[in-house]
Amino acid sequence: MDGMNGYGPVDNRNEAGELKAARKHFSMLGGMFVLGTILLYAVQMIPAIVVGVLRPGWLTNPDVALLFSSVPMYLAGMPLLIVLVKIVPADRLERRSMKAGAFILSAVMCFAVMYASNIVGNIITTVIGILKGSSVDNVILDIASSTSMWLVFLVMVICAPIMEEYIFRKLIVDRTVRYGEGVAVLLSGLMFGLFHGNLNQFAYAFSLGIFLAFLYVKTGNLKITIALHMMINFVGGVVSKWLMEKVDIDEYTRIVSDGMDIEALTGYVMDHLGGWIAYMVFLIFVMGMLIAGSILIIVNLVKKRFVLNRGAVVIPRGKRFRTVILNAGMIIYCLFWIVMIIVQLVM
Repeated sequence: MDGMNGYGPVDNRNEAGELKAARKHFSMLGGMFVLGTILLYAVQMIPAIVVGVLRPGWLTNPDVALLFSSVPMYLAGMPLLIVLVKIVPADRLERRSMKAGAFILSAVMCFAVMYASNIVGNIITTVIGILKGSSVDNVILDIASSTSMWLVFLVMVICAPIMEEYIFRKLIVDRTVRYGEGVAVLLSGLMFGLFHGNLNQFAYAFSLGIFLAFLYVKTGNLKITIALHMMINFVGGVVSKWLMEKVDIDEYTRIVSDGMDIEALTGYVMDHLGGWIAYMVFLIFVMGMLIAGSILIIVNLVKKRFVLNRGAVVIPRGKRFRTVILNAGMIIYCLFWIVMIIVQLVM
């Protein structure tokens, strides 16, 4: 029997067939990411285990430890993941140009999304830390603060944005946009956020992933999202690390914990005055981006410029979550990373 969906008669049997095919498509996508994740972990662990047995002292060096986890991941793990995901059928997005002014405005909004969601994430992890009686480790902060500047730049500013944008924007969006831009954008953000495997990064990776996926789905130009991702990681990784070194926050903490010796504190401030001035300038930059970007986002929302178009295949309301997420592949992918996040929280 035919029904009506507001766009004309619909064959219910045809709709059921399309939903079944869609669920299978999303399950296949999730399954390929699960297999790719397993391979990624394997190629990271094997070299580390071998080095740990033969030269255990090497892994006590933060730079060496990061190299032994990053090099296999970017040279073998992620390429294997890409090969697997490419098995899933994809569509080609139409490529559109973006003017310099629009790129700058997008960058401002990108920073606002990043800082606002990072604040939310920090609040959540602080509350959890209070409840469990110990602070929640910030994995990315620990890595950035303990490794060399050149390595942070190579891994966080060069390798991560290129590979992550290709995998979590292009591969995911190209394979899901047929079901609507909204589905593609949200799934890209969710899978990107979960992939980081810790709550500190999930909040801003999820929000940032959604914003970058929106830009990609509207432009079809991965260079734009890669450039923005590089800017975010450069400021959040390299600039922040440089500032922490200039103000020597460990020395400040030691002086404060020793009883606030005024003479020692005065000497510390004079020795690190340039660093603290730079840090204040950075805070002004952060507040400026947060305020200006938030205003731009609100204006664009009011003017309804964040429009997400329907796909070639429309999943009816009320059936989208079940079709997109409640399938074998996506359930395993989400559960795997949720468990990883929980483990990181309780450790």
